[in-house]
Amino acid sequence: MKKAGILNSQIAATLARLGHTDTIVISDCGLPIPDSVRRIDLALRPGLPSFIETLEAVLADMVVEGVTIASEMAQHNPMLRKETDMLLGGIPIQETSHEQFKQLTHTAKAVIRTGEATPYANIILQAGVIFG
Repeated sequence: MKKAGILNSQIAATLARLGHTDTIVISDCGLPIPDSVRRIDLALRPGLPSFIETLEAVLADMVVEGVTIASEMAQHNPMLRKETDMLLGGIPIQETSHEQFKQLTHTAKAVIRTGEATPYANIILQAGVIFG
């Protein structure tokens, strides 16, 4: 049994297989997930687990060099955007339309679906490397 880090075996395996610039998505419970992309469904009920709880756990276990979010998040979910910005620290953030965001999910290695039930609670994380 793992001692620390992500205990979910599907997430842990996905993170271990990522290479530089590969992407994963953390999504709310409503984001459409392409059939061709691995779905890791954590949703238990509305709000559980939350987007922020899941993002925090993944960020603690993954080298992230950049993220993409929907530009609509700032207007339609400003508190979540603020919390997301605080968790990301200095990681560069790219914004795109929600429609373009959904297209970008087609190339992700996996989508981690949370129980989050607030609008635009989605993020694409791009893998970095552990060496400089």
